[in-house]
Amino acid sequence: MRSRCRSPGYDRLVLDYPRLQAVMREPAYASWRTALASVAGIYRITDTRDGRQYVGKADGAESIRQRWEAYAANGHGGNVELRTADPGTFRFSLLRVFDPSTPRSQIDVAESHFKFALDTRRHGMNRN
Repeated sequence: MRSRCRSPGYDRLVLDYPRLQAVMREPAYASWRTALASVAGIYRITDTRDGRQYVGKADGAESIRQRWEAYAANGHGGNVELRTADPGTFRFSLLRVFDPSTPRSQIDVAESHFKFALDTRRHGMNRN
């Protein structure tokens, strides 16, 4: 990333927890929030302490921005397994983005693929 507020693009976006909080709150990142509000998609959270991963999705009326705002606010976004971890060690990235009009079933298939490919049900933090 060249400058603090210049977006690296969806395919190169990787944020640690403090940066995620800054992106969701600070005026300098308004364009990032606009971009994240314009897409649905599949994201990954990695616990850098032990390498465990969580794969999640934002679909339907919920954008990546809305989903990540929940993580920025409380560290776990309502996910049971993430409640036991320290969000200060989390790294957030996008695996795939979709137009918000993409059918939920298509996003569900992509999410299942990444959970399988990354083995996050057995060796990560996904419980479904």
